Amino acid sequence: MISEYKRTVFSWSLYDFANQPFTTITITFIYSTFFASTIFLGSEEAGVAAWGKAITISSLIVAFLSPFMGAIADRGGYRKLFLMFWTWVCVLFSFLLYFPLPGDVFKALLFFCVANIGFEMGGVFLNAYLPEIAPKNKIGRISGYGWSFGYVGGLLALSVCFIFLVFPENPINPLTGNTFNKNSFEHIRIINVIVAIWLAVFSIPTFLFVKSNKKTSKKRDALISKSFLEFKKTFLEIKQYKEILRFLFARIVYNDALITVIAFGGPYAYTQFGFDMDTNGKLMIFAIVLNVFAGIGAFLFGFIDDCIGGKKTIQLTNLGFIIALIIAFLAPSLKNGEIYFWISGILIGIFMGPNQAASRSLMGRLIPENKENEFYGFFAFSGKATAFLGPLLFTIVISYTDSMRLSLLMLAFLFLIGMILLKKVKDPQMS
Repeated sequence: MISEYKRTVFSWSLYDFANQPFTTITITFIYSTFFASTIFLGSEEAGVAAWGKAITISSLIVAFLSPFMGAIADRGGYRKLFLMFWTWVCVLFSFLLYFPLPGDVFKALLFFCVANIGFEMGGVFLNAYLPEIAPKNKIGRISGYGWSFGYVGGLLALSVCFIFLVFPENPINPLTGNTFNKNSFEHIRIINVIVAIWLAVFSIPTFLFVKSNKKTSKKRDALISKSFLEFKKTFLEIKQYKEILRFLFARIVYNDALITVIAFGGPYAYTQFGFDMDTNGKLMIFAIVLNVFAGIGAFLFGFIDDCIGGKKTIQLTNLGFIIALIIAFLAPSLKNGEIYFWISGILIGIFMGPNQAASRSLMGRLIPENKENEFYGFFAFSGKATAFLGPLLFTIVISYTDSMRLSLLMLAFLFLIGMILLKKVKDPQMS
């Protein structure tokens, strides 16, 4: 018989399994590339820039919503309700991404922005459960379990899309028995429906079996005003939590770089090496390979995190990103450059999950008791308030140089700054 603890950890991890296809398929590889190359009717670089602006807008909205809604959840006990609400926002607007056709730029970006807000806000309230369900000495590996489950989910969803939609010359619609209309890119657009259904189905165990042990106030009067005052108080007093403040400042920098790598990985592979979904299928294969290594990395580094601490794990992964980005920058000018690009992609995959998992676990170790939702709201705030800077700098470099390659050096520099700032943080596990 499965213990309640194991069932809770499994159900919590399954949410990452449910929502990762949105990152992998919609943000990083398939839909972002489809938007830049097909829906946007200008140059591919301009399409990439427009996509970056959409990420910027949604990130800013999340930045200002997350701490305040976290305060409401802490005071009123609405964590599960908010998790369900934002999950279904992501489900609905991911489904709506099926409808935009070439030229429907505004509609596509609007639906994506709202879906991305739902995705990110759901993550805020999922993360807030981590300090409750995980013992301090296992918080790293449990965070790693979640990310590894996530990359398995992304891998399986990608494989389904590749086998049944991209690889066949005439993919079949299972509902009608007819072939998808490739002239209207129906076989690509339907992938968003798969993302929506995947999230809706596999998030159910999280809603059913993950429960909060916190006692919340039964008084619901003036909830919003009191939550706002609590949020304001925490915001003013956060300087007392010096290690959290140092960590959040460091995370602002290196997470900006990581968000940009995730957002523009697919378009870079497409513009520099011709990876696509239809003529050679390399983009899909590239995505699958990255998810395999990301899942392995997240799982293994979860144990390393518990041994050496979240801070050292993050530093190790940031160094790995710098090396990978330099290789990716050099690859187009090297003989057999595509092989070097594959190497850089595999390195990014290996370190991507551990970086995010270790950041989540380190925050869990630093958070004061009974402020999980609110402080994970600030965690999201630190990840999103300046998240526009990475994509913005990336697009500025493209605009002035007409090249995506130089943007990679800028991202490597951001990871280096993040490492320098993180060096000042004391990991409580290592104290």
